[in-house]
Amino acid sequence: MNNNRLLRLPEVRALVGLSTTTIYTRMSRGEFPKPISLGGRLVAWVQADIQTWIDEKISQTEQKYI
Repeated sequence: MNNNRLLRLPEVRALVGLSTTTIYTRMSRGEFPKPISLGGRLVAWVQADIQTWIDEKISQTEQKYI
């Protein structure tokens, strides 16, 4: 898998299961990876950053049940 791939918002939403509002709210709190600018208003997230966030959430959930 190429972790340097850039993901647009619809792909990020599908991967993490969060709404656009929730993603941007968590970003403003420092709880979600920030996108990179592709110019103008166009942004994308680095797939590796999103996968790391997902892995951390899974790890946190698993630790609750240990």
